Amino acid sequence: MHNPTESFKQIEAARNLDEIYPVLTTLLATPGWHKKRPSLWKAPRTAYTPQHWSYEVCAAAIDKAGQWISTELAERRNTLLFNPVGDNDYDTVRTLVAAYQMIKPGEHARAHRHTPNAMRLVLDAPPGCFTVVDGVELPMVSGDFLLTPGGCWHSHYHEEQAGANAYWIDFLDVPLVHRLEPMFFEEHPDGYQPINLRSSEHPWYFPAQATREQLAAQADIDGLKRLVLNTQHHIPTVEITYLGFPAPRRHAFSRDTASRILAVTSGCGKARIGALDVQWKRGDVMAVPSWHDFWIEPEQEASILEVSDKPVLQKLGFYRQG
Repeated sequence: MHNPTESFKQIEAARNLDEIYPVLTTLLATPGWHKKRPSLWKAPRTAYTPQHWSYEVCAAAIDKAGQWISTELAERRNTLLFNPVGDNDYDTVRTLVAAYQMIKPGEHARAHRHTPNAMRLVLDAPPGCFTVVDGVELPMVSGDFLLTPGGCWHSHYHEEQAGANAYWIDFLDVPLVHRLEPMFFEEHPDGYQPINLRSSEHPWYFPAQATREQLAAQADIDGLKRLVLNTQHHIPTVEITYLGFPAPRRHAFSRDTASRILAVTSGCGKARIGALDVQWKRGDVMAVPSWHDFWIEPEQEASILEVSDKPVLQKLGFYRQG
């Protein structure tokens, strides 16, 4: 800890700037004209880079790991998709994380709750799969999208005793919570939470069939359909948009200040995100960091789910398009 009296004497005795700088360092003060790095710049910039993850490869890895990792050893058997920024091994983009999760027949992922909001895109789920959010049992059928608002107890089940594993993609705003620092986490004292309601019609549940029909009914604007899900009341930090591509055609997307994660719900094709060229197919995940333009070109009819932090930027007045 610095001694104010001694620091004052050193400053008074300084004969040039170079003798003042070390004293300011002991005071934990930086002269604005002599800082190590710029704090303002003319346009957005980010160390986060465009990325692509293969569902096929990640599922194979998590399947193999499942030989040794149970839901008893790991509360969630998942594979986090991280952006190679410094020592980061968690964030997919600056404010969001995506992960592939798998559960085996007969397994139960025990209940917990936390500050961050979570969402799930079900990729492949046989009968008997469901999640429970604050006592509400919600189906998990291939293509479904589910919400777990922050602070809600949640757990996952695969009740069949034999058959195929279930897979989905988790999306959470954990990195945003890390940066703002209001994190709370709690394991359910009983491991299991009671089921008070079984529902296939709930504001936290978006069944695949319904979203496909709603997306198909949207106006086709230059060969692209958009469906924004009604999730803001429950999860205000994230916007969920289905992008529908009725036919093979390249679609360019202008850069903006939002960060987004793309997950392919059907079809295959190619894309360029910044300088990254991608060949994508169902289940794959792509990261589009802030201020990166990109294009998507399906090889057939396709749809992609976009998870974006746009509402955060808008609420703070920081959203801007390039």
